[in-house]
Amino acid sequence: MSENLDKSHVDEAGESKLAASEQAREGALGCSDETLQKKVTSDSPSPQRVGRPHSSPPRLVTVEELLETAKGVTNMALAHEIVVNGDFRINAVELPEGSLEKRVKEIVHKAFWDCLSVQLSEDPPTYDHAIKLVGEVKETLLSFLLPGHTRLRNQITEVLDLELIKQEAENGALDISKLAEFIIGMMGILCAPARDEEVKKLKDIKEIVPLFRAIFSVLDLMKVDMANFAISSIRPHLMQQSVEYERKKFQEVLEKQPNSLDFVTQWLEEASNDLLTQKYRHALPAGGAAAGSGDAPLLTPISVQNYAYLKLLKWDHFQRPFPETVLMDQSRFQELQLQLEQLAILGAVLLVTFSTAAPGISGHADFAEKLKMMVKILLTDMHLPSFHLEDALTSIGEKVCLEVSSCLSLCGSSPFSIHKETVLKGQIQALASPDDPIRRIMESRILTFLETYLASGHQKLLPTVPGGLGPIQKELEEVAVKFVRLVNYNKMVFCPYYDAILSKLLLRS
Repeated sequence: MSENLDKSHVDEAGESKLAASEQAREGALGCSDETLQKKVTSDSPSPQRVGRPHSSPPRLVTVEELLETAKGVTNMALAHEIVVNGDFRINAVELPEGSLEKRVKEIVHKAFWDCLSVQLSEDPPTYDHAIKLVGEVKETLLSFLLPGHTRLRNQITEVLDLELIKQEAENGALDISKLAEFIIGMMGILCAPARDEEVKKLKDIKEIVPLFRAIFSVLDLMKVDMANFAISSIRPHLMQQSVEYERKKFQEVLEKQPNSLDFVTQWLEEASNDLLTQKYRHALPAGGAAAGSGDAPLLTPISVQNYAYLKLLKWDHFQRPFPETVLMDQSRFQELQLQLEQLAILGAVLLVTFSTAAPGISGHADFAEKLKMMVKILLTDMHLPSFHLEDALTSIGEKVCLEVSSCLSLCGSSPFSIHKETVLKGQIQALASPDDPIRRIMESRILTFLETYLASGHQKLLPTVPGGLGPIQKELEEVAVKFVRLVNYNKMVFCPYYDAILSKLLLRS
């Protein structure tokens, strides 16, 4: 870790002097990739143009083995998503408008409901289809019940007794409207509060066929609600089981595909080599070597792993294959990477603004927050391919200067001179370059903060934010919590594999 990552806000000249001592870190992790502006929306790996290192000889596999492996990976990915993604939800299936599937579904459903309408219009009515529907509704309602819902179970079983309903139909005594009323009442008891309004609307439908059609539509939504409720209820208990399950599934994949750790080995080896290289010794912690000492840095499996995870935040996703053990989280790491790039630019803009403007302007909380929100809005689309950072920074420079001038005027301070305005716009425009000293310092300090938090283990308290990052502390801490949670879970699952690989790597070093 950089020994002295500034304990206070620094001025423009001080930042330039620090740039030389801190720039080694960015070299170790790879420069920020300005082309990384397309947010990945799936967990599949990006196109990989780097050949797989062959640490294990390839072997022929059967189609059955491939299918079995694919199924195992799919199940593992689903379990992983439920545990890692707190917002994971099952959504009702919405077929694309105009698609063949949607047209077929509509035709089949129309035929079914038309048939039901014809049966109920006969004299006397035929209830074969209607009774089958009641049976389906009964099974659905029973599936919503918990083991302790004995009274409700008895009510549903008694009122929706299909044998009794058939007898009533045969004797012309069946009141289908009464059954529908009972079903709607039971749905109101069992549904989530969000469905109350939809269940209430069912009472306004008087015709039987449209009513049953609407009942099934709401029941489908209730099934989704119940599934999501079950997921949220069991998530706290899934963690340990999921760790063991994912590790077991990955081991099955590894047994069928022995080279499934090749990229992981390459990733960890690079991290180890980087930490051992003299030019990076003063930029990142090497496990205990004193700053400036001539001793070779002491590496530990933990320090190498932590550094390797930091490298994922500077990854070239379009040119390099992602390590196998973090592949399911590639889109998450990529999203974190984009957020950190945005924060680095945001923090750099605020730093040069407060350094160049009149002293004390950053002390105006309202102004500082207003400025931050304005810059954040203008950087919102950084992940889009159509976004041009140079143009955005030009616009930001203009707006920042207007805000600064306005603030100084309101405070009764000296006007913002044309010279200072020109300097500030130039400094903001220069942040478009990944090699800009201020931008590199911000990126270095952000990574320093993340590494410190990662190395602190499971402590709940966040480390002190390095100098210059105060204005973006809240946003940075939110990203840090996501990053560390993701890393710690990955460690729990794959630590045995990492330890085995690093024991061999560190023995050689």
